[in-house]
Amino acid sequence: MQIFWTALFHRSLLLGGVWTSLTGAEALALGGLVTALAVWLSLRLLPATHPLVLWRAVRHIPRFIAGSVDGGVDVARRAFSPNMRLRPGWLEVQTDLPDGARVVLGGELSLMPGTLAAGSEDGKLLVHVLDTDAGFDNAIPREAEDIATIIGHKPKARP
Repeated sequence: MQIFWTALFHRSLLLGGVWTSLTGAEALALGGLVTALAVWLSLRLLPATHPLVLWRAVRHIPRFIAGSVDGGVDVARRAFSPNMRLRPGWLEVQTDLPDGARVVLGGELSLMPGTLAAGSEDGKLLVHVLDTDAGFDNAIPREAEDIATIIGHKPKARP
């Protein structure tokens, strides 16, 4: 039950913060209603099973932003290069993250330039990449480890 109340509090802070940052101080009454409905819906669609430690998530933000900027510069460089080096392809990334965390990983990868998560199958995340030689096969498992750390998920021992 403690996980539920923690999730309720954290999701309320997160979604309320998003509403306030998008609308400013205007429409706070509507924001309270919308935030309450969004929190309720998020708990129905993705029940809280792992505690989210907010400071771990906040610690991840600078690395995410740096990766986004680095990826954006790389994609822009490739787009303006006369000999565009692209080797598009698919990666299947094995992960033992719980379903909700795997969705978060896919969403984060889709926000990063050069990658697009296209689904999950049998514990594998399917990711389309612009360049199969760009090192995504090493970077994606590191992102999965970061998300596992944020939710306090202990990976299963591999034989």
